[in-house]
Amino acid sequence: MTQKREYRWTFRNDSDLSADDVQIAQKLAQDLSISPILSKILVNRRIDTFEKARAYFRPSMEDLHDPFAIDQMDAAVERIIRAMSNNDHIIIFGDYDVDGTDGTAMLWRFLNDLGAHVDYFIPDRIKDGYGISPAGIDHIREMGATLLIAVDCGITAVQQVEYARSLGIDVVICDHHEPGHEIPNASAVLDTLKPSCKYPFKFLCGCGVAFKLIQALTLTDPIRSKLGEDAPKRLLDYLQYVTLATTADIVPLVNENRIMVKLGLELINSIPVAGIRALIETSGLSPGKISSGQIVFVLAPRINAVGRLGDANRAVEMLAGNSFDDAVQIAKIMEDENFQRRKIDEETFSQAQAIVERYLEADEDSAIVLHQETWHPGVIGIVASRLVERYYRPTIMMTTVDGVAKGSARSVSGFNIHEALKRCKDKLIQFGGHKYAAGLTVDLERLDEFREAFKQVAAELLTEDLLTPEIHIDAEVQLSDITPKFLRILNQFAPFGPENMRPVFAMHSVEVYGQPRIVGKNHLRFKVRSNTHVVDAIGFNLGYLLSRVQNGSKIDVAFSLDESEFAGETVPQLKVRDIK
Repeated sequence: MTQKREYRWTFRNDSDLSADDVQIAQKLAQDLSISPILSKILVNRRIDTFEKARAYFRPSMEDLHDPFAIDQMDAAVERIIRAMSNNDHIIIFGDYDVDGTDGTAMLWRFLNDLGAHVDYFIPDRIKDGYGISPAGIDHIREMGATLLIAVDCGITAVQQVEYARSLGIDVVICDHHEPGHEIPNASAVLDTLKPSCKYPFKFLCGCGVAFKLIQALTLTDPIRSKLGEDAPKRLLDYLQYVTLATTADIVPLVNENRIMVKLGLELINSIPVAGIRALIETSGLSPGKISSGQIVFVLAPRINAVGRLGDANRAVEMLAGNSFDDAVQIAKIMEDENFQRRKIDEETFSQAQAIVERYLEADEDSAIVLHQETWHPGVIGIVASRLVERYYRPTIMMTTVDGVAKGSARSVSGFNIHEALKRCKDKLIQFGGHKYAAGLTVDLERLDEFREAFKQVAAELLTEDLLTPEIHIDAEVQLSDITPKFLRILNQFAPFGPENMRPVFAMHSVEVYGQPRIVGKNHLRFKVRSNTHVVDAIGFNLGYLLSRVQNGSKIDVAFSLDESEFAGETVPQLKVRDIK
Protein backbone atom coordinates (compact mmCIF):
# COMPACT_ATOMS: atom_id res chain seq x y z
CA MET A 1 0.00 0.00 0.00
CA THR A 2 1.19 3.53 -0.76
CA GLN A 3 0.10 6.85 0.67
CA LYS A 4 -2.97 8.19 -1.11
CA ARG A 5 -2.30 11.28 -3.16
CA GLU A 6 -5.68 11.84 -4.80
CA TYR A 7 -8.52 13.59 -3.00
CA ARG A 8 -12.18 14.03 -3.76
CA TRP A 9 -13.44 17.57 -3.53
CA THR A 10 -16.94 18.20 -2.26
CA PHE A 11 -18.46 21.63 -2.69
CA ARG A 12 -21.02 23.61 -0.76
CA ASN A 13 -22.60 25.51 -3.64
CA ASP A 14 -25.36 28.09 -3.61
CA SER A 15 -27.67 25.35 -4.87
CA ASP A 16 -27.15 23.52 -1.56
CA LEU A 17 -28.87 26.40 0.24
CA SER A 18 -32.65 26.60 0.41
CA ALA A 19 -34.37 29.76 -0.76
CA ASP A 20 -34.84 30.72 2.88
CA ASP A 21 -31.15 30.14 3.61
CA VAL A 22 -30.15 32.35 0.68
CA GLN A 23 -32.29 35.16 2.07
CA ILE A 24 -30.90 34.60 5.57
CA ALA A 25 -27.34 34.75 4.23
CA GLN A 26 -28.09 37.97 2.34
CA LYS A 27 -29.60 39.59 5.44
CA LEU A 28 -26.70 38.39 7.62
CA ALA A 29 -24.19 39.89 5.18
CA GLN A 30 -25.99 43.23 5.42
CA ASP A 31 -26.49 43.15 9.20
CA LEU A 32 -22.86 42.22 9.87
CA SER A 33 -21.41 44.21 6.99
CA ILE A 34 -19.41 41.22 5.73
CA SER A 35 -18.80 39.48 2.41
CA PRO A 36 -21.73 37.34 1.14
CA ILE A 37 -19.18 34.53 0.78
CA LEU A 38 -18.51 34.59 4.53
CA SER A 39 -22.19 34.96 5.44
CA LYS A 40 -23.01 31.81 3.44
CA ILE A 41 -20.29 29.92 5.31
CA LEU A 42 -21.82 31.09 8.59
CA VAL A 43 -25.29 29.92 7.55
CA ASN A 44 -23.86 26.55 6.50
CA ARG A 45 -22.43 26.32 10.03
CA ARG A 46 -25.89 27.05 11.48
CA ILE A 47 -24.98 30.61 12.44
CA ASP A 48 -28.13 31.99 10.88
CA THR A 49 -29.25 34.89 13.09
CA PHE A 50 -27.66 38.12 14.24
CA GLU A 51 -27.76 36.90 17.86
CA LYS A 52 -26.03 33.62 16.98
CA ALA A 53 -23.43 35.59 15.05
CA ARG A 54 -22.93 37.85 18.06
CA ALA A 55 -22.34 34.82 20.28
CA TYR A 56 -20.04 33.33 17.63
CA PHE A 57 -17.84 36.40 17.20
CA ARG A 58 -18.24 37.95 20.68
CA PRO A 59 -19.07 35.13 23.13
CA SER A 60 -19.48 35.70 26.87
CA MET A 61 -19.98 33.59 29.98
CA GLU A 62 -23.68 34.46 29.84
CA ASP A 63 -23.93 32.38 26.65
CA LEU A 64 -23.15 29.15 28.54
CA HIS A 65 -25.97 26.75 29.34
CA ASP A 66 -27.39 26.21 32.81
CA PRO A 67 -25.16 23.52 34.42
CA PHE A 68 -28.10 22.16 36.40
CA ALA A 69 -29.63 21.04 33.10
CA ILE A 70 -27.12 18.14 33.20
CA ASP A 71 -28.82 15.07 34.63
CA GLN A 72 -27.95 14.42 38.33
CA MET A 73 -26.06 17.71 38.71
CA ASP A 74 -28.16 18.47 41.81
CA ALA A 75 -27.03 15.21 43.41
CA ALA A 76 -23.37 15.81 42.53
CA VAL A 77 -23.43 19.32 44.01
CA GLU A 78 -25.21 18.16 47.16
CA ARG A 79 -22.71 15.33 47.76
CA ILE A 80 -19.67 17.57 47.32
CA ILE A 81 -21.02 20.35 49.55
CA ARG A 82 -21.82 17.76 52.19
CA ALA A 83 -18.30 16.37 51.92
CA MET A 84 -16.84 19.83 52.37
CA SER A 85 -19.08 20.55 55.36
CA ASN A 86 -18.03 17.27 57.02
CA ASN A 87 -14.36 17.72 56.04
CA ASP A 88 -14.50 14.39 54.22
CA HIS A 89 -11.41 13.38 52.30
CA ILE A 90 -12.10 13.92 48.58
CA ILE A 91 -9.92 12.30 45.92
CA ILE A 92 -10.15 13.47 42.33
CA PHE A 93 -9.46 10.47 40.11
CA GLY A 94 -8.44 11.55 36.60
CA ASP A 95 -7.42 9.92 33.36
CA TYR A 96 -3.76 10.23 32.35
CA ASP A 97 -4.26 12.22 29.14
CA VAL A 98 -4.58 16.00 28.71
CA ASP A 99 -8.33 15.95 29.28
CA GLY A 100 -8.06 13.98 32.50
CA THR A 101 -5.03 15.75 33.98
CA ASP A 102 -6.34 19.21 33.08
CA GLY A 103 -9.74 18.46 34.57
CA THR A 104 -8.15 17.02 37.70
CA ALA A 105 -5.88 20.04 38.16
CA MET A 106 -8.78 22.44 37.64
CA LEU A 107 -11.16 20.69 40.04
CA TRP A 108 -8.46 20.16 42.67
CA ARG A 109 -7.48 23.82 42.52
CA PHE A 110 -11.11 24.94 42.86
CA LEU A 111 -11.88 22.71 45.85
CA ASN A 112 -8.52 23.30 47.51
CA ASP A 113 -8.95 27.07 47.29
CA LEU A 114 -12.28 26.64 49.05
CA GLY A 115 -10.58 24.83 51.92
CA ALA A 116 -11.77 21.32 51.08
CA HIS A 117 -9.78 18.28 52.22
CA VAL A 118 -8.90 17.21 48.69
CA ASP A 119 -6.15 15.26 46.91
CA TYR A 120 -5.80 13.75 43.45
CA PHE A 121 -4.75 10.47 41.89
CA ILE A 122 -3.88 9.68 38.28
CA PRO A 123 -3.49 5.96 37.55
CA ASP A 124 -0.36 4.59 35.92
CA ARG A 125 -1.01 3.74 32.26
CA ILE A 126 0.84 0.42 32.48
CA LYS A 127 0.36 -0.69 36.09
CA ASP A 128 -3.24 0.40 36.61
CA GLY A 129 -4.64 0.64 33.07
CA TYR A 130 -7.33 3.01 31.89
CA GLY A 131 -10.01 4.42 34.13
CA ILE A 132 -11.24 3.44 37.57
CA SER A 133 -9.75 0.09 38.53
CA PRO A 134 -9.87 -2.04 41.68
CA ALA A 135 -6.16 -1.30 42.18
CA GLY A 136 -6.85 2.41 41.93
CA ILE A 137 -9.72 2.18 44.39
CA ASP A 138 -7.51 0.28 46.83
CA HIS A 139 -4.93 3.03 46.52
CA ILE A 140 -7.33 5.86 47.29
CA ARG A 141 -8.78 3.83 50.16
CA GLU A 142 -5.28 3.78 51.64
CA MET A 143 -5.28 7.57 51.21
CA GLY A 144 -8.39 7.67 53.41
CA ALA A 145 -10.87 8.85 50.79
CA THR A 146 -14.62 8.80 51.41
CA LEU A 147 -15.54 10.54 48.13
CA LEU A 148 -14.06 9.84 44.70
CA ILE A 149 -14.72 12.30 41.89
CA ALA A 150 -13.82 10.74 38.52
CA VAL A 151 -12.79 13.07 35.67
CA ASP A 152 -12.75 11.85 32.07
CA CYS A 153 -13.49 8.26 33.06
CA GLY A 154 -15.99 6.15 34.97
CA ILE A 155 -19.05 5.91 32.73
CA THR A 156 -18.56 2.16 32.17
CA ALA A 157 -17.11 1.41 35.64
CA VAL A 158 -20.19 -0.41 36.92
CA GLN A 159 -18.42 -3.09 38.96
CA GLN A 160 -15.68 -0.73 40.10
CA VAL A 161 -18.21 1.71 41.54
CA GLU A 162 -19.88 -1.14 43.41
CA TYR A 163 -16.50 -2.12 44.80
CA ALA A 164 -15.83 1.44 45.94
CA ARG A 165 -19.25 1.64 47.63
CA SER A 166 -18.56 -1.63 49.44
CA LEU A 167 -15.50 0.09 50.94
CA GLY A 168 -17.51 3.11 52.05
CA ILE A 169 -16.36 5.35 49.18
CA ASP A 170 -19.00 7.36 47.33
CA VAL A 171 -18.40 8.18 43.68
CA VAL A 172 -19.29 11.19 41.50
CA ILE A 173 -18.52 10.70 37.81
CA CYS A 174 -17.66 13.49 35.33
CA ASP A 175 -17.28 11.77 31.97
CA HIS A 176 -18.06 12.29 28.29
CA HIS A 177 -17.51 8.85 26.81
CA GLU A 178 -20.24 6.63 25.40
CA PRO A 179 -22.16 4.87 28.20
CA GLY A 180 -22.75 1.13 28.16
CA HIS A 181 -26.06 -0.64 28.67
CA GLU A 182 -25.79 -0.12 32.44
CA ILE A 183 -25.01 3.15 34.19
CA PRO A 184 -22.84 2.90 37.34
CA ASN A 185 -24.76 3.18 40.62
CA ALA A 186 -22.80 6.22 41.75
CA SER A 187 -23.90 9.16 43.90
CA ALA A 188 -24.11 11.10 40.65
CA VAL A 189 -23.16 10.40 37.03
CA LEU A 190 -22.56 13.51 34.93
CA ASP A 191 -22.34 12.55 31.26
CA THR A 192 -24.31 14.41 28.61
CA LEU A 193 -24.38 11.25 26.43
CA LYS A 194 -26.53 9.40 28.97
CA PRO A 195 -29.93 8.65 27.44
CA SER A 196 -31.61 10.32 30.43
CA CYS A 197 -29.61 13.56 30.05
CA LYS A 198 -31.47 16.34 28.23
CA TYR A 199 -28.60 18.84 28.29
CA PRO A 200 -28.75 20.95 25.09
CA PHE A 201 -25.11 20.33 24.15
CA LYS A 202 -23.78 16.77 24.03
CA PHE A 203 -20.11 17.12 23.16
CA LEU A 204 -18.24 18.44 26.19
CA CYS A 205 -14.88 16.87 26.99
CA GLY A 206 -14.28 15.37 30.46
CA CYS A 207 -12.69 18.58 31.74
CA GLY A 208 -15.66 20.47 30.29
CA VAL A 209 -18.06 18.35 32.35
CA ALA A 210 -15.93 19.03 35.45
CA PHE A 211 -16.09 22.74 34.65
CA LYS A 212 -19.89 22.56 34.51
CA LEU A 213 -19.75 20.98 37.97
CA ILE A 214 -17.65 23.93 39.19
CA GLN A 215 -20.07 26.34 37.54
CA ALA A 216 -23.00 24.67 39.29
CA LEU A 217 -21.21 24.79 42.66
CA THR A 218 -20.57 28.53 42.28
CA LEU A 219 -24.31 29.07 41.88
CA THR A 220 -25.08 27.61 45.32
CA ASP A 221 -25.32 29.77 48.43
CA PRO A 222 -22.60 27.94 50.46
CA ILE A 223 -19.99 28.29 47.72
CA ARG A 224 -21.04 31.76 46.62
CA SER A 225 -20.64 32.99 50.19
CA LYS A 226 -17.06 31.66 50.24
CA LEU A 227 -16.11 33.19 46.91
CA GLY A 228 -17.92 36.50 47.28
CA GLU A 229 -17.58 39.00 44.44
CA ASP A 230 -14.57 37.09 43.11
CA ALA A 231 -16.73 34.21 41.84
CA PRO A 232 -17.17 35.36 38.19
CA LYS A 233 -13.44 36.02 37.70
CA ARG A 234 -12.44 32.73 39.34
CA LEU A 235 -14.88 30.86 37.12
CA LEU A 236 -13.51 32.57 34.03
CA ASP A 237 -9.91 31.70 34.98
CA TYR A 238 -10.72 27.97 34.94
CA LEU A 239 -11.52 28.21 31.23
CA GLN A 240 -7.77 28.05 30.57
CA TYR A 241 -7.84 24.40 31.65
CA VAL A 242 -10.99 23.71 29.64
CA THR A 243 -9.35 25.24 26.57
CA LEU A 244 -6.33 22.93 26.73
CA ALA A 245 -8.49 19.87 27.27
CA THR A 246 -11.20 20.67 24.73
CA THR A 247 -8.79 21.35 21.88
CA ALA A 248 -6.51 18.42 22.77
CA ASP A 249 -9.38 15.93 22.99
CA ILE A 250 -10.60 16.77 19.46
CA VAL A 251 -14.26 17.25 20.41
CA PRO A 252 -16.53 19.44 18.23
CA LEU A 253 -15.48 23.07 18.56
CA VAL A 254 -18.98 24.46 18.34
CA ASN A 255 -21.63 25.81 20.69
CA GLU A 256 -20.49 25.75 24.32
CA ASN A 257 -17.08 24.27 23.51
CA ARG A 258 -16.24 27.12 21.15
CA ILE A 259 -17.41 29.74 23.65
CA MET A 260 -15.19 28.32 26.38
CA VAL A 261 -12.17 27.85 24.11
CA LYS A 262 -12.42 31.34 22.61
CA LEU A 263 -12.62 32.93 26.07
CA GLY A 264 -9.95 30.62 27.45
CA LEU A 265 -7.51 31.39 24.64
CA GLU A 266 -7.82 35.10 25.41
CA LEU A 267 -6.70 34.36 28.98
CA ILE A 268 -3.93 31.98 27.94
CA ASN A 269 -2.59 34.68 25.64
CA SER A 270 -2.78 37.43 28.26
CA ILE A 271 -2.56 36.15 31.86
CA PRO A 272 -1.91 32.38 31.79
CA VAL A 273 -1.77 30.48 35.06
CA ALA A 274 1.74 29.52 36.16
CA GLY A 275 1.68 25.96 34.80
CA ILE A 276 0.37 26.91 31.37
CA ARG A 277 2.80 29.82 31.14
CA ALA A 278 5.69 27.47 31.96
CA LEU A 279 4.51 25.01 29.33
CA ILE A 280 4.29 27.74 26.69
CA GLU A 281 7.74 29.15 27.40
CA THR A 282 9.60 25.83 27.60
CA SER A 283 8.01 24.65 24.34
CA GLY A 284 9.38 27.66 22.46
CA LEU A 285 6.04 29.25 21.61
CA SER A 286 5.34 32.96 21.82
CA PRO A 287 2.95 34.05 24.58
CA GLY A 288 0.16 36.14 23.10
CA LYS A 289 -0.07 34.16 19.87
CA ILE A 290 -1.23 30.73 21.05
CA SER A 291 -3.83 29.14 18.76
CA SER A 292 -5.95 26.01 19.08
CA GLY A 293 -3.66 24.33 16.55
CA GLN A 294 -0.58 25.05 18.65
CA ILE A 295 -2.29 23.49 21.66
CA VAL A 296 -3.04 20.33 19.69
CA PHE A 297 0.37 19.93 18.06
CA VAL A 298 2.78 21.54 20.55
CA LEU A 299 1.43 21.89 24.09
CA ALA A 300 -0.82 18.83 24.41
CA PRO A 301 1.84 16.28 23.36
CA ARG A 302 4.09 17.52 26.16
CA ILE A 303 1.38 17.02 28.77
CA ASN A 304 0.59 13.60 27.36
CA ALA A 305 4.26 12.59 27.31
CA VAL A 306 4.61 12.45 31.10
CA GLY A 307 1.65 10.07 31.26
CA ARG A 308 2.78 7.98 28.32
CA LEU A 309 6.33 7.42 29.60
CA GLY A 310 6.00 8.04 33.34
CA ASP A 311 3.85 9.50 36.09
CA ALA A 312 1.00 11.72 34.87
CA ASN A 313 0.53 13.11 38.39
CA ARG A 314 3.38 15.47 37.48
CA ALA A 315 1.17 17.09 34.86
CA VAL A 316 -1.44 17.82 37.51
CA GLU A 317 1.24 19.18 39.84
CA MET A 318 2.45 21.56 37.15
CA LEU A 319 -1.00 22.71 36.03
CA ALA A 320 -2.45 23.16 39.50
CA GLY A 321 0.45 24.90 41.23
CA ASN A 322 0.98 28.61 41.78
CA SER A 323 4.79 28.65 41.56
CA PHE A 324 6.09 29.48 38.10
CA ASP A 325 9.60 28.30 38.98
CA ASP A 326 8.33 24.91 40.15
CA ALA A 327 6.15 24.63 37.05
CA VAL A 328 9.14 25.34 34.80
CA GLN A 329 11.07 22.46 36.34
CA ILE A 330 8.24 20.03 35.53
CA ALA A 331 7.76 21.56 32.09
CA LYS A 332 11.44 20.88 31.34
CA ILE A 333 10.90 17.24 32.29
CA MET A 334 7.93 17.20 29.92
CA GLU A 335 10.15 18.58 27.18
CA ASP A 336 12.71 15.81 27.72
CA GLU A 337 10.11 13.05 27.90
CA ASN A 338 8.32 14.37 24.84
CA PHE A 339 11.64 14.15 22.97
CA GLN A 340 12.00 10.53 24.12
CA ARG A 341 8.38 9.86 23.19
CA ARG A 342 9.00 11.13 19.65
CA LYS A 343 11.97 8.78 19.28
CA ILE A 344 9.82 5.83 20.37
CA ASP A 345 7.08 7.08 18.03
CA GLU A 346 9.40 7.02 15.05
CA GLU A 347 10.73 3.56 15.84
CA THR A 348 7.24 2.15 16.36
CA PHE A 349 5.89 3.87 13.25
CA SER A 350 8.72 2.47 11.13
CA GLN A 351 8.04 -1.04 12.41
CA ALA A 352 4.29 -0.71 11.87
CA GLN A 353 4.74 0.76 8.42
CA ALA A 354 7.01 -2.12 7.40
CA ILE A 355 4.33 -4.62 8.46
CA VAL A 356 1.63 -2.74 6.57
CA GLU A 357 3.70 -2.49 3.39
CA ARG A 358 4.56 -6.17 3.54
CA TYR A 359 1.25 -7.79 4.38
CA LEU A 360 -1.68 -5.53 3.53
CA GLU A 361 -3.32 -5.15 0.14
CA ALA A 362 -4.75 -1.76 -0.78
CA ASP A 363 -7.64 -3.16 -2.76
CA GLU A 364 -8.59 -5.88 -0.29
CA ASP A 365 -8.00 -4.56 3.22
CA SER A 366 -10.43 -1.94 4.52
CA ALA A 367 -8.76 -1.74 7.95
CA ILE A 368 -5.38 -2.11 9.61
CA VAL A 369 -5.11 -4.22 12.78
CA LEU A 370 -1.60 -4.69 14.17
CA HIS A 371 -0.13 -6.26 17.30
CA GLN A 372 3.43 -6.45 18.64
CA GLU A 373 4.05 -7.40 22.24
CA THR A 374 7.07 -5.07 22.52
CA TRP A 375 5.37 -1.84 21.46
CA HIS A 376 5.15 0.82 24.16
CA PRO A 377 1.52 1.28 25.25
CA GLY A 378 2.08 5.01 25.62
CA VAL A 379 2.63 5.67 21.91
CA ILE A 380 0.42 3.23 20.02
CA GLY A 381 -2.47 5.70 19.85
CA ILE A 382 -0.23 8.32 18.27
CA VAL A 383 1.18 5.80 15.80
CA ALA A 384 -2.32 4.58 14.93
CA SER A 385 -3.24 8.17 14.03
CA ARG A 386 -0.16 8.47 11.83
CA LEU A 387 -1.04 5.24 10.02
CA VAL A 388 -4.54 6.57 9.38
CA GLU A 389 -3.03 9.73 7.95
CA ARG A 390 -0.70 7.77 5.68
CA TYR A 391 -2.93 4.91 4.49
CA TYR A 392 -6.39 6.32 5.18
CA ARG A 393 -7.76 3.17 6.75
CA PRO A 394 -9.32 2.65 10.22
CA THR A 395 -6.38 1.47 12.29
CA ILE A 396 -5.96 -0.50 15.51
CA MET A 397 -2.55 -0.73 17.20
CA MET A 398 -2.11 -3.19 20.07
CA THR A 399 0.62 -4.31 22.45
CA THR A 400 0.75 -6.88 25.24
CA VAL A 401 0.10 -5.73 28.80
CA ASP A 402 -0.37 -8.20 31.68
CA GLY A 403 -0.98 -11.11 29.34
CA VAL A 404 -3.64 -9.48 27.16
CA ALA A 405 -3.58 -7.35 24.04
CA LYS A 406 -4.40 -3.71 24.76
CA GLY A 407 -4.66 -1.11 22.09
CA SER A 408 -5.92 2.10 20.56
CA ALA A 409 -8.22 2.49 17.58
CA ARG A 410 -8.37 5.49 15.24
CA SER A 411 -10.77 6.05 12.37
CA VAL A 412 -11.38 7.90 9.12
CA SER A 413 -14.10 10.46 8.49
CA GLY A 414 -17.55 8.90 8.30
CA PHE A 415 -16.65 5.60 9.99
CA ASN A 416 -17.79 5.18 13.60
CA ILE A 417 -15.07 3.01 15.08
CA HIS A 418 -16.83 2.71 18.45
CA GLU A 419 -19.88 1.22 16.71
CA ALA A 420 -17.64 -1.07 14.66
CA LEU A 421 -16.04 -2.39 17.85
CA LYS A 422 -19.49 -2.87 19.33
CA ARG A 423 -20.27 -5.24 16.46
CA CYS A 424 -17.21 -7.29 17.48
CA LYS A 425 -17.80 -7.05 21.24
CA ASP A 426 -18.17 -10.83 21.69
CA LYS A 427 -14.50 -11.11 20.76
CA LEU A 428 -13.34 -8.33 23.10
CA ILE A 429 -12.66 -8.27 26.82
CA GLN A 430 -13.63 -4.60 26.94
CA PHE A 431 -13.69 -1.45 24.85
CA GLY A 432 -14.80 2.17 25.03
CA GLY A 433 -14.33 5.54 23.42
CA HIS A 434 -15.69 7.84 20.74
CA LYS A 435 -16.75 7.86 17.10
CA TYR A 436 -13.20 8.35 15.83
CA ALA A 437 -11.03 7.06 18.71
CA ALA A 438 -11.37 4.14 21.10
CA GLY A 439 -9.48 1.79 23.38
CA LEU A 440 -9.84 -1.98 23.53
CA THR A 441 -8.59 -5.14 25.23
CA VAL A 442 -8.45 -8.55 23.51
CA ASP A 443 -7.50 -12.01 24.71
CA LEU A 444 -4.23 -12.95 22.98
CA GLU A 445 -5.69 -16.26 21.83
CA ARG A 446 -8.52 -14.42 20.07
CA LEU A 447 -6.42 -11.82 18.29
CA ASP A 448 -6.68 -13.39 14.84
CA GLU A 449 -10.38 -13.98 15.30
CA PHE A 450 -10.93 -10.35 16.30
CA ARG A 451 -8.74 -9.06 13.46
CA GLU A 452 -10.78 -10.88 10.84
CA ALA A 453 -14.09 -9.88 12.44
CA PHE A 454 -13.13 -6.20 12.57
CA LYS A 455 -11.87 -6.21 8.99
CA GLN A 456 -15.15 -7.81 7.90
CA VAL A 457 -17.16 -5.09 9.66
CA ALA A 458 -14.99 -2.42 8.04
CA ALA A 459 -15.41 -4.02 4.61
CA GLU A 460 -19.19 -4.00 5.03
CA LEU A 461 -19.43 -0.40 6.22
CA LEU A 462 -16.73 1.41 4.27
CA THR A 463 -17.58 2.57 0.76
CA GLU A 464 -15.04 3.60 -1.86
CA ASP A 465 -15.87 7.25 -1.16
CA LEU A 466 -15.21 6.83 2.57
CA LEU A 467 -11.80 5.32 1.76
CA THR A 468 -10.86 8.32 -0.36
CA PRO A 469 -9.73 11.37 1.62
CA GLU A 470 -12.14 14.26 1.19
CA ILE A 471 -11.47 17.96 0.94
CA HIS A 472 -14.58 19.87 1.86
CA ILE A 473 -14.79 23.15 -0.05
CA ASP A 474 -16.72 25.82 1.84
CA ALA A 475 -16.87 28.31 -1.03
CA GLU A 476 -15.49 29.21 -4.42
CA VAL A 477 -13.72 32.57 -4.60
CA GLN A 478 -11.79 34.87 -6.94
CA LEU A 479 -8.49 36.46 -6.00
CA SER A 480 -10.26 39.82 -5.98
CA ASP A 481 -12.49 38.58 -3.13
CA ILE A 482 -9.51 38.27 -0.79
CA THR A 483 -9.41 41.77 0.67
CA PRO A 484 -7.88 42.89 3.99
CA LYS A 485 -11.39 43.11 5.48
CA PHE A 486 -12.23 39.61 4.19
CA LEU A 487 -9.13 38.26 5.95
CA ARG A 488 -9.83 40.20 9.14
CA ILE A 489 -13.36 38.78 9.42
CA LEU A 490 -12.20 35.29 8.44
CA ASN A 491 -9.64 35.30 11.26
CA GLN A 492 -12.50 35.89 13.69
CA PHE A 493 -13.92 32.47 12.76
CA ALA A 494 -11.16 31.11 15.01
CA PRO A 495 -10.62 29.14 17.17
CA PHE A 496 -10.73 26.33 14.64
CA GLY A 497 -11.38 22.67 15.32
CA PRO A 498 -13.78 19.82 14.52
CA GLU A 499 -17.06 21.11 13.02
CA ASN A 500 -15.59 24.63 12.96
CA MET A 501 -12.63 23.97 10.73
CA ARG A 502 -10.70 26.72 9.02
CA PRO A 503 -12.72 27.43 5.85
CA VAL A 504 -11.39 25.86 2.67
CA PHE A 505 -11.82 27.71 -0.61
CA ALA A 506 -11.39 26.78 -4.25
CA MET A 507 -10.44 28.76 -7.33
CA HIS A 508 -10.89 27.46 -10.87
CA SER A 509 -8.61 28.09 -13.84
CA VAL A 510 -6.27 30.42 -12.00
CA GLU A 511 -2.92 31.08 -13.68
CA VAL A 512 0.40 29.95 -12.25
CA TYR A 513 2.68 32.99 -12.25
CA GLY A 514 6.47 32.74 -12.28
CA GLN A 515 8.63 29.72 -11.59
CA PRO A 516 7.38 27.30 -8.88
CA ARG A 517 10.03 25.72 -6.65
CA ILE A 518 10.52 23.18 -3.89
CA VAL A 519 11.49 24.63 -0.50
CA GLY A 520 12.31 23.03 2.84
CA LYS A 521 11.28 19.40 3.16
CA ASN A 522 9.34 18.90 -0.07
CA HIS A 523 7.11 21.97 0.24
CA LEU A 524 5.75 23.50 -2.97
CA ARG A 525 5.95 27.29 -3.31
CA PHE A 526 4.48 29.25 -6.22
CA LYS A 527 2.35 32.28 -7.14
CA VAL A 528 -1.07 32.53 -8.74
CA ARG A 529 -2.41 35.41 -10.82
CA SER A 530 -5.84 36.59 -11.91
CA ASN A 531 -5.99 39.86 -13.85
CA THR A 532 -3.83 42.23 -11.79
CA HIS A 533 -4.02 40.23 -8.56
CA VAL A 534 -0.99 38.09 -7.61
CA VAL A 535 -0.88 36.02 -4.41
CA ASP A 536 1.77 33.70 -2.91
CA ALA A 537 0.89 30.06 -2.34
CA ILE A 538 2.55 27.24 -0.44
CA GLY A 539 1.65 23.56 -0.26
CA PHE A 540 3.28 21.77 2.64
CA ASN A 541 4.49 18.28 1.69
CA LEU A 542 3.04 18.76 -1.79
CA GLY A 543 6.32 18.70 -3.71
CA TYR A 544 5.05 15.71 -5.68
CA LEU A 545 2.59 18.08 -7.41
CA LEU A 546 5.33 20.22 -8.97
CA SER A 547 4.56 18.88 -12.44
CA ARG A 548 1.04 20.29 -12.21
CA VAL A 549 2.20 23.87 -11.66
CA GLN A 550 4.19 25.26 -14.54
CA ASN A 551 4.53 28.94 -15.38
CA GLY A 552 1.44 30.06 -17.28
CA SER A 553 -0.56 26.88 -16.70
CA LYS A 554 -4.15 27.05 -15.50
CA ILE A 555 -5.03 25.07 -12.37
CA ASP A 556 -7.85 24.43 -9.95
CA VAL A 557 -6.61 24.89 -6.40
CA ALA A 558 -8.11 24.06 -3.00
CA PHE A 559 -6.70 26.11 -0.13
CA SER A 560 -7.19 27.80 3.19
CA LEU A 561 -6.15 31.39 3.74
CA ASP A 562 -3.16 32.35 5.82
CA GLU A 563 -1.07 35.47 6.23
CA SER A 564 2.64 36.17 5.88
CA GLU A 565 4.90 39.15 6.42
CA PHE A 566 6.41 40.94 3.41
CA ALA A 567 8.36 44.19 3.70
CA GLY A 568 6.77 44.83 7.08
CA GLU A 569 3.27 44.37 5.70
CA THR A 570 0.82 41.51 6.32
CA VAL A 571 -0.21 39.91 3.04
CA PRO A 572 -2.49 36.98 2.20
CA GLN A 573 -1.05 33.57 1.39
CA LEU A 574 -2.80 30.50 0.02
CA LYS A 575 -2.14 27.41 2.14
CA VAL A 576 -2.70 24.84 -0.59
CA ARG A 577 -4.49 21.58 0.16
CA ASP A 578 -4.65 20.11 -3.37
CA ILE A 579 -4.21 21.01 -7.03
CA LYS A 580 -6.06 19.67 -10.06
